[in-house]
Amino acid sequence: MRAVDIFSGCGGMSLGFEQAGIEVVAAFDKWAPAVEIYRANFNHPIFEKDLCDEDSVEQIRDMAPDLIMGGPPCQDYSIAGKRKQGERANLTLRFANIVVGVRPLWVVFENVYNIERFGTLPKMKEALRKAGYGLSCSVLDASLCGVPQARKRFILVGRLGAEDGFFDETLRSGLAERQMTVRDYLGDKLGTQYYYMHPRSYARRAVFSIDEPSATIRGVNRPIPSNYKEHHADAASIEDGVRALTTKERSYLQTFPDEFQLPGSKTNVELAIGNAVPPALAKYIASRVIAFENKATEE
Repeated sequence: MRAVDIFSGCGGMSLGFEQAGIEVVAAFDKWAPAVEIYRANFNHPIFEKDLCDEDSVEQIRDMAPDLIMGGPPCQDYSIAGKRKQGERANLTLRFANIVVGVRPLWVVFENVYNIERFGTLPKMKEALRKAGYGLSCSVLDASLCGVPQARKRFILVGRLGAEDGFFDETLRSGLAERQMTVRDYLGDKLGTQYYYMHPRSYARRAVFSIDEPSATIRGVNRPIPSNYKEHHADAASIEDGVRALTTKERSYLQTFPDEFQLPGSKTNVELAIGNAVPPALAKYIASRVIAFENKATEE
């Protein structure tokens, strides 16, 4: 199965699909720092390109992909953002337009879980349905998909000629029975029982144990403030040897492997990591696609 990754970021989706056994033939992204990281880690080409360019559809169609996957930039949907639909929200519709223009057999779309609150998603679904795609949608907890992180993500999977809901059972049938903890995934690799993760607001806890899933890895990594006030839900006191995680350690929690290279400035690399699809989540989704195809072939 040949796949093209659009709005690829630094390559989390591509890596997971490759790990599952799908051939990724090319990727596209506009943000130069993410493209630099991607190029350092994959042999196939990534095109630094604005996918709103008119020739994008033809370029991707010429690659004859069986599957198009991607997660358009989602800041306008994010609970950390302004809760409005702006230019980035329109990239969701552009994603649909590219899929409709290329008509691969499969489409996989990933985004923040609360995209369902916005009016752009129904328009995207309508465009895909009109083009003949049956759609399955689900919000997955990444910690049930091999990721040591409580990260909820919206997943849409479509297949030409299928009925709506065709993939619901297949997508959920491989989920773990319990959340993966940091210790489950990394053992004692971090060398600390407790760590600090800068919260969205100080109304939230910031100290976590490795014996639970981490909080969602965001694009911001800050040291412990000197005036940090302990939160009642913190797993430990700051005085107990708690430290912030390094950039590389945060990439581990996103399930990037040791050998994954992260060139670029610290600020850009942190943002690329936070925006990435965890490869293990992508691998889970890709493996379910393969399972569905294998079953369809047998029948």
